[in-house]
Amino acid sequence: MLNEDQLAKLRRAGRISAEARDLGCSLCKPGAKLYDVAQEVEGYIRDHGCGLSFPCNISINECAAHYTPTPNDDKRFEVGDVVKIDCGGVLDGYIGDTAATVEVGTNAYRNLVEASKNARNTVAEFVGEGTSIRDIGRAIEMSVKRDGYKVVENLCGHQIDHWDLHAGFSIPPYDAGDETKIELGMTFAVEPFATNGRGYVDNGKFGNIVQVVREKPIDDPKAQDFLRYIADEFHGLPFCARSCDFPNAEKYVKLLMRKGILHGFAELVEAPGAIVTQHEYTFYAIGKRAEVTTLP
Repeated sequence: MLNEDQLAKLRRAGRISAEARDLGCSLCKPGAKLYDVAQEVEGYIRDHGCGLSFPCNISINECAAHYTPTPNDDKRFEVGDVVKIDCGGVLDGYIGDTAATVEVGTNAYRNLVEASKNARNTVAEFVGEGTSIRDIGRAIEMSVKRDGYKVVENLCGHQIDHWDLHAGFSIPPYDAGDETKIELGMTFAVEPFATNGRGYVDNGKFGNIVQVVREKPIDDPKAQDFLRYIADEFHGLPFCARSCDFPNAEKYVKLLMRKGILHGFAELVEAPGAIVTQHEYTFYAIGKRAEVTTLP
């Protein structure tokens, strides 16, 4: 169990994450640049005393996750885009992770947007100490199917730990037979993805998000300085060059990827023409009914 001070930090990180999520969703207007929205979301998190638990993901239509814009990215929202805003703040290692979906200027996919939200809310009604992973997955799949759609089978919720965004168990969005139970004091994210596609994502192109995966000696002194910077700034959490206050960050990200020190995340993409929606909460198992930490 977290002590009072630790729990206060988890709650604050969650609240700031939720406020940033809602801000990002409100900015998804026709003609707005993805880069500007990502900067606003991350700026809000940092301006309110948190670091970034990962870059702001802005994933559109068949892209389900793992895309964040670069400074030279000219992409703008178009009418009809179905946009997932996935963001998180961290305070002294205590993490918020949350997401929501908005449709830009239309309501053609309103029921699909609601499907992932309904599944998340269904889990929130019962999850807590003693709930099994299989029960969470079953509830997600039943809810999404009841709304007429498919879950994205290979995108899962996950346990969260101190300075560790994806720790311990995963939570598949279906009954995988996992009898592991949520224990008192655990933090975890539930993030149903719903789709009118096939229910499976593949790796696409590089989504501009990276993470340190190994330590290796490197001769370039500036690259060493950059490594020290990202260790102090991100503490092993995922990041992107855009989020770095370091000269020529993109150059050093590319160098460290070539050296195998950084791993690059690919966009996760459904079939062309499919639409994916996502809603996510972070929970803390404070008792038989878990607390949602990512409420504004």
